[in-house]
Amino acid sequence: MRIDLHTHSTASDGLVEPADLVRLAADSGLDVIALTDHDTTAGLGRAAAALPAGLTLVPGAEISCFVDTGGRSVSLHVLAYLFDQAEPAFAAVRAAVRDHRAVRARQMVDLLAADGHPVTWERVSALAAGTVGRPHVAAALVEAGLVPSVSAAFSREWIGAGGPYWVGKTQPDVWETLRLIRGAGGVSVFAHPFASRRGVTVGPDVIERMARAGLAGLEIDHPDHDADERRRLRRLAADLDLIPTGSSDYHGSSKPQPLAAETTSPDAYERLVTAATGAVPITV
Repeated sequence: MRIDLHTHSTASDGLVEPADLVRLAADSGLDVIALTDHDTTAGLGRAAAALPAGLTLVPGAEISCFVDTGGRSVSLHVLAYLFDQAEPAFAAVRAAVRDHRAVRARQMVDLLAADGHPVTWERVSALAAGTVGRPHVAAALVEAGLVPSVSAAFSREWIGAGGPYWVGKTQPDVWETLRLIRGAGGVSVFAHPFASRRGVTVGPDVIERMARAGLAGLEIDHPDHDADERRRLRRLAADLDLIPTGSSDYHGSSKPQPLAAETTSPDAYERLVTAATGAVPITV
């Protein structure tokens, strides 16, 4: 089996429609795909309606959160799988995070416009098929010729953390996030935990605390992890009895990795499915 447990569609910051994503997954030879848009399940219905025969869809979401490490706040992402989408406490938090993401993006656009940069809210909104977020502001910066790439837009010179057009975000802490996922019957996996090229990461001590708080797995094989990071994570997963997963983190042409660039073993997938009580994988 070929299993990719981390992908994004236009329901958040991916460039491929949910229906086209599952078709592409089947064409890529995948047997299982998880749709994990940021803080939303809005694309799952469209993906399920277009699901090709022979492909299994795992409902999920990538939850934005943070952890306080001795006075320093570090942003984290936790993948939530197979949770009850209607469970009210978790649904309310996801909605609040999404609402603030749009407010934050609008504030960034206002700061850019105040400095005379040709970026408008109307254009940023048009670039977002789903909830407007920082990636759509970055895309507008690229389109306007102000930066050469989305990654350049995320620098400290523009809308990166500490930059002149940066606006902080409102999100739950990781302990609340793990509790909410568990309360909705879902299974949690720490996304790209050692991806140092993305920014500040946490150490094994935080991951051990997360495991005690209900974390079920670690995303080990990820395009942003080098060989040493994968080795250390694999050892940590074994020590803490966490499910080791692998995923492409596919977004479409905005990122270089294709679907199935990294995959999860069938044994790990079965452990994840068995641990969930909120929902089941979707097949046709």
